[in-house]
Amino acid sequence: MAWADDTRPVLVAPDAFKGTFTAPQVAAAIAEGLRAEGVPADECPIADGGEGTADLLRGALGGAVHEVRVDGPLGDEVLAAFTLLDPPAGKRRPPRTAVLDMASASGLPLVAEIERDPLRASTAGTGQLIAAAIDAGAELVLVACGGSATVDGGAGALDAIEEAGGLRGAKLTCLVDVETTWADAPAVFGPQKGASPADIAELEQRLTALAATFPSSPALTRGSGAGGGLSGGLHAALGAAIEPGAAFVLATLGVDARMRAARFVIVGEGRLDRTTLRGKAPGELATRARQGGVPCHAVVGSTTLSAFDARIIDLMEIIEAPTRQDLVAAGRYLATR
Repeated sequence: MAWADDTRPVLVAPDAFKGTFTAPQVAAAIAEGLRAEGVPADECPIADGGEGTADLLRGALGGAVHEVRVDGPLGDEVLAAFTLLDPPAGKRRPPRTAVLDMASASGLPLVAEIERDPLRASTAGTGQLIAAAIDAGAELVLVACGGSATVDGGAGALDAIEEAGGLRGAKLTCLVDVETTWADAPAVFGPQKGASPADIAELEQRLTALAATFPSSPALTRGSGAGGGLSGGLHAALGAAIEPGAAFVLATLGVDARMRAARFVIVGEGRLDRTTLRGKAPGELATRARQGGVPCHAVVGSTTLSAFDARIIDLMEIIEAPTRQDLVAAGRYLATR
């Protein structure tokens, strides 16, 4: 097929540029550039269990947003939200499903940098939000576990859920954006949340003591360290499933079929680095594109990914585009490739 006669769209599937642009905003800007050069675009913003996952799934599936006042990470009241997703069409009724970002109630952006204190920060608000979703009729609650200010192993959330009457027959699924284990969570995530070396040692002791109260230890379970151990706590104490958020979101959005129908794929995120290869949505999609024989480019805010690592996921090109104007220009450039 001659390139000029190729009517297939380009699949534009970026994650959010954290602190700058949402995933839909990035997709729209790149697509604008492609269309300006006469190339059709399939806008498919993606997520992997980090902040913004709930909004993305609501946008794809439909649903009603419910706002709830809950305890923030340091106890101040905050306005958080969950979405009751619309049930899919079909004769068999699936569980009534809610989705929420733990960052909405317990997120790092809710705490001023000077006030970050993982020894005090609690996931109580996330537990209150889960309980509110169950009160609203949710039978399955999807908890996106990225972006927290906490390293409490979910202790606060577990207490809040118990105070609200427990799960009452509902089930939980933790969507995680990292493979980090519960045991490694303090050392890996503590520093970015304000922990000193002494704080990290204290947090490790707390998680060890908390794990001893569970029916089984989450210490070495892959993904159990997400959300500062929230996923591991919910898994060990309440039987929550732990699923890679990227794979869940890509499946929900039907990305594999859309990828196969595309002339090429554009992935993106705010910072492309080695963590991209460890469960992040852009790395997951780039790997699938490589396996499917579909060319893949990356448009990112910045990159520290080595040429070797870029070859692992077979990225043809990496373009840094920190502004909206740059994103549009990247789309126009790639339309000519």
